[in-house]
Amino acid sequence: MAAPQIEQLIHLMSKIPGFGPRSARRAVLHLMNKKEGVLIPLITSMQAVADNIKKCPVCGNMDTMEPCSLCSDIKRDESQICVVQDIADLWALERVGLFKGKYHVLGGVLSAIDGIGPQDLSIADLVGRIQSGVVQEVILALPATVDGQTTAHYVAERLEKYPVKITTLSRGVPVGGELDYLDDGTLQMAFKARRDF
Repeated sequence: MAAPQIEQLIHLMSKIPGFGPRSARRAVLHLMNKKEGVLIPLITSMQAVADNIKKCPVCGNMDTMEPCSLCSDIKRDESQICVVQDIADLWALERVGLFKGKYHVLGGVLSAIDGIGPQDLSIADLVGRIQSGVVQEVILALPATVDGQTTAHYVAERLEKYPVKITTLSRGVPVGGELDYLDDGTLQMAFKARRDF
């Protein structure tokens, strides 16, 4: 139907979350029709990100600087660390703009079915950050799924010997819900009504 290069672009776009083959085809057609205004700037921006993206050695966020802009921000409260499953959850919380502390990205949740154990997550790095003595509160902003709650309990057990308050988000977050898919109002209410874990 189209040149091999265009079909390859459609195929790659269809692998992006939220895109299927049909929506990828529509997106590629739009990009081709807006070559100067959208396609070329998009290529330039994507190349700049590809060339400069780094994983933050402190929190696990992705940024173009090391440590990331959130960890480097001296205005953020170092006494609070919000623990999230992945970067999408961090970005969802930042979108709301309510939390002004630091973050820690675990890189997933414990899952016996998927073979993901504590050694596969950045739990040891989190413990290392707590040992500094600066952190007073750890907020477990993990999914309200079985695996998310199992992970939260495991992390809480690992931190129980340290003098930190451990809280979790209010159950305004629906059971089975993922932070990245929640609306801003629900995230704000859940964050404000957090409670002891």
